[in-house]
Amino acid sequence: MTDFFLHTGWLIPLYPLIGALLTIPWAPGITTKTGPRPTGYIAIAMTVVAFAHSVLGLTAVWGGDPLYLELPWLSVADLNLVIPTELSTLSLGAAAVITGLNILAQIYAVGYMEMDWGWGRFFALMALFEAGMCALVLCDSLFFSYILLEILTLGTYLLVGFWYNQSLVVTGARDAFLTKRVGDLVLLMAVLAIYPLAGTWDFQELAAWAQTANVDPTVMTLVGLGLVAGPMSKCAQFPLHLWLDEAMEGPLPSSILRNAVVVAVGAWVLVKLEPVLALSPTASAACGVIGAVTAIGATLVAIAQTDIKRVLSYLSSAYMGLVFVAVGGYQPQAALLLVMTYAFAMALLMMGAGSIILSVVTQDLTQMGGLWSRRPVTGFSLIGAGLAFVALPPFGGFWSLLKLTTGLWELGNIFSVAVVALTSGLAALAIARMLGLIFAGEFKEMTGRAPEPIWLMVMPMTIGLGLCLHLPMILSALGLLPAWVDLNLTMALLITGTTMAGGGLGVWLYCTEGGKSPSELVQKPLRDLLAYDFYTPTLYRNTVVAGVGKISQITDWLDRYVIDGLVNVVGLASLISGGSLKYGNTGRAQTYVLTIAIGVIAIALYINWQTLLSLFNS
Repeated sequence: MTDFFLHTGWLIPLYPLIGALLTIPWAPGITTKTGPRPTGYIAIAMTVVAFAHSVLGLTAVWGGDPLYLELPWLSVADLNLVIPTELSTLSLGAAAVITGLNILAQIYAVGYMEMDWGWGRFFALMALFEAGMCALVLCDSLFFSYILLEILTLGTYLLVGFWYNQSLVVTGARDAFLTKRVGDLVLLMAVLAIYPLAGTWDFQELAAWAQTANVDPTVMTLVGLGLVAGPMSKCAQFPLHLWLDEAMEGPLPSSILRNAVVVAVGAWVLVKLEPVLALSPTASAACGVIGAVTAIGATLVAIAQTDIKRVLSYLSSAYMGLVFVAVGGYQPQAALLLVMTYAFAMALLMMGAGSIILSVVTQDLTQMGGLWSRRPVTGFSLIGAGLAFVALPPFGGFWSLLKLTTGLWELGNIFSVAVVALTSGLAALAIARMLGLIFAGEFKEMTGRAPEPIWLMVMPMTIGLGLCLHLPMILSALGLLPAWVDLNLTMALLITGTTMAGGGLGVWLYCTEGGKSPSELVQKPLRDLLAYDFYTPTLYRNTVVAGVGKISQITDWLDRYVIDGLVNVVGLASLISGGSLKYGNTGRAQTYVLTIAIGVIAIALYINWQTLLSLFNS
């Protein structure tokens, strides 16, 4: 029976799409008796079906060989395009994670958006997100993966712009869409360029080709950099990272999926392309450098933010930067383990943030404080998510970062090891600071009345907390963790030490009365530099935006006064000549004959001018 669910695993992305179609009858313009609430229950039910199918398919393929299917897509003349599908432990496990987290996010959304009448549109777009991500992890083609990434970009635009009557929402949706398009354009060129070299777009065939490929290094470097550019924008890597912060203007339940899973599927494509990127040391090094700059820079910026959503946004970019470091350091398995542990921890962090925002009615951390006695469930959830996020044993983040640093150390990549350890320490400081500002200290005006939210939000948080705390046990049972005797104790002590140092500093500064004020330790220019993201938005406005604006003005002038002016001159000349010729229409035949005769004589003189000159000269 389980073989049936394995062979029909390609149906998993279709379940949420069916749920999206079934939401149409409950659109606000169609029914007013039931309201839009049934759409949420339908979407959740179809996601549960997709999750069950993923788990049953995973059970069937566990310990066995992957199943590869080719689904017909387009057949025209001699052109036959099929969608290659990989049904393996890895792909079906990823589908189970996506659908499982989406169940929690959708249940959470029922409580968070209880009074919103846009349920039909919201849950339909969440279903589009889910379908696109499931199809992406099951797809074995770079070409179709690019198409699916475009679908996710569209989903991001529509979900971020969900409350489209607000100007900041519209701006955030637009900027998120356009920023992603930059990386997508370069990725498309690389996708088209690699086909003549490898003769295939299938990931497994690309990996096999990369083992024996003999390609010009310059060409491979250009293609490799193009392949990195797409995931760079999807994963919000510097300098294409600002969109993730602006995307926070959308409904928070959608941010649970976007920050936890959507940014991770861009990393998924990057990991699948690692064998190809390894053909170019320059492309691999660039991938690692981009990740290192983003990881360190984003965690520093997160420490200085006062908006809780912005803290989590920059932490998302930072950990995706570590995935880039892993791929650039030839550690694809560590990258996948890091993506998994990150997804559970970030989903719980986002749910905890939404729980705080909904009742406190502010996102400003400086206006919070003293919430521990009022919000114990949310507090424990955020603490558990923070422990799972950083490198503290025995939680999930420790194992993924340990595997990454161990692999980098064995290859002699000391710089990347230092980046990973420093990022974990800075992330621990950022999370400790966030928790301290929320839960420690005295009550403030905004936190005087802030009870736990509705059970529909509390239940997903507690389930997420259980998953984060028990994830190492699950991974150990599945044989994905090393034995204690095989651990690299040097790396374990390094990442644990930096994490405890960062977390301890955060607790001392923000959770105890004996801690010094951060303003006494960090000067205002440095605080402003980090708070304003190294002035990257200002730099964009003064360079890219200003440059595009000036080019647009020049183009507008050329269009108005050169191109349009030339057309206008031709038209004006036609009007003048036509107006002049009308006075020659006298109606007298002799006038017309005279005009024709003069024209014929003039043409004859022009044609025979050289002959006449030679006669006169002779």
